[in-house]
Amino acid sequence: MKKILILMIAISLFTVLSKAIATTNDYDEIARSDKVGVSIYAKKLNGYGLYTNFKIDFQGSILSKPYWINTTSPTWSPEIIYEDISQDGKKELVIILTKDIGTGVLEREVHVFQTQPRKSDKTQSQIPVEVPVDEPLAILLKNVKTELTPNKASVSIGDKKYTVDIKPLGIQPGNLFDEIYFGNLINFEIKNNQLVAKLGGQISPVGGYIGIFKSSIYTKIKCIK
Repeated sequence: MKKILILMIAISLFTVLSKAIATTNDYDEIARSDKVGVSIYAKKLNGYGLYTNFKIDFQGSILSKPYWINTTSPTWSPEIIYEDISQDGKKELVIILTKDIGTGVLEREVHVFQTQPRKSDKTQSQIPVEVPVDEPLAILLKNVKTELTPNKASVSIGDKKYTVDIKPLGIQPGNLFDEIYFGNLINFEIKNNQLVAKLGGQISPVGGYIGIFKSSIYTKIKCIK
């Protein structure tokens, strides 16, 4: 009876491992970090130039993200970062996706995971658990006031005001937006162990880029360049 029980357990473990491998067999591997032990798999959405239906292999643990999307351009494959961005002595897994690219458009999206221990009878592994991050555009709109005229663009952050002379850009008044727009250029970076969002300000569809506004994901807008 004992031998039969051991055999049943062995078969069960083999089945679980086989399923984990099979979950990514018909997917494309679109990003990988051997240093972290992370691979990202997805399926092509034919005709749209996008990957969707993601699976993340984090050191053998499989996590499904069916609604994520990323462009199929190899230049903009998902970015994998493993750093302590919460400054608590524990590293977070950061994955940056690129949802859209084009002339005057860069739309990226960030996802952050904390790792938690998972114990079995003989082993202990780490599994990623996604945690919420602040929406950078919402932070910016809450803390920034803008003004746009045919001659200048002004941005106020707290008690500081920044003004750009837009006359040298040669943009006709009829081609200006009603206000400074921040939704087309969204990027992220890790700087000094902080996750920072970078949002580009535009005043017209073409030739209207006036600068980058930086915001920590965990704090208010803190600088402008």
